[in-house]
Amino acid sequence: MWITYDNSRPPDIVVFFVHGGGFVLGSSHFYLEFLLAWATLLIDGSPGDEKAASFSNPAIFSLDYTLAPDAQFPAQIDEAAHAYAHVLSTAAQGDPSRVVVAGDSAGGTIVLSLLLQMSQTPSSPSPMALPLPGLAVLISPWVSLSSHRYRRSANDYIDAESLVDYAALYAGRAPSQKNKASMIDAILSPGHCNEAKWWRRACPYRGIFVTYGEEEVFAPEIRAWADRLQPDGVDVQTSVDSGGLGVHAWPVASLFLARTNAQRFEGLRRIVGEIKRRIN
Repeated sequence: MWITYDNSRPPDIVVFFVHGGGFVLGSSHFYLEFLLAWATLLIDGSPGDEKAASFSNPAIFSLDYTLAPDAQFPAQIDEAAHAYAHVLSTAAQGDPSRVVVAGDSAGGTIVLSLLLQMSQTPSSPSPMALPLPGLAVLISPWVSLSSHRYRRSANDYIDAESLVDYAALYAGRAPSQKNKASMIDAILSPGHCNEAKWWRRACPYRGIFVTYGEEEVFAPEIRAWADRLQPDGVDVQTSVDSGGLGVHAWPVASLFLARTNAQRFEGLRRIVGEIKRRIN
């Protein structure tokens, strides 16, 4: 799904978005209000900004990948690669520096898997030779499909126990085969990739920006992943929603759960501000 403003001229920034939903739920249409708000903020900025966002003609492409169990890994990564190539050759006009790859939850997993796939070594080349984007933005990414750190949270709406079933459906394994070892493939479960050199190759030129909730189920694993990569020279920066805003994918959920209009767009304003700061 494309969101564009002026088709008569090329976009000055393109957001390539991959939705969440545990690999088994969701669609671009469910995120339509969120994506329209994102596009509007890229143009207009928001109340409280010192300066309006410096983009006059943004475009957003949202990928509707095949959900599990109708397709399993790596089908979703292959679909993302072909869609990213399409975005590069059309709206981005071959300039990857103007592309922001983004995703929430399981969509964040697909984005990280795509970055790792595009940056494999020559001895194990990617099926498609594609340049890295300018920036990656991840909202509560499911960085590791299995982790001992996942525990039920009193305040988060994500059910930690369901993650095992969703991961098994995505990986194409029967429930009887669910175990940690089955989820360790680096591209299948990016958080299990411990090769610093690979992550440095996979990191976009303008880095990786991650926002997540302090109280969400994924928080300990996201924190451990970022803490592991930062000392190795990988440009990963995090922003943590705390207090009543500290649940899973708050920049998306806030559009439906926040009590005030300011809170509805707070997470998106932070994302747009980071894009504005890094891509100019």
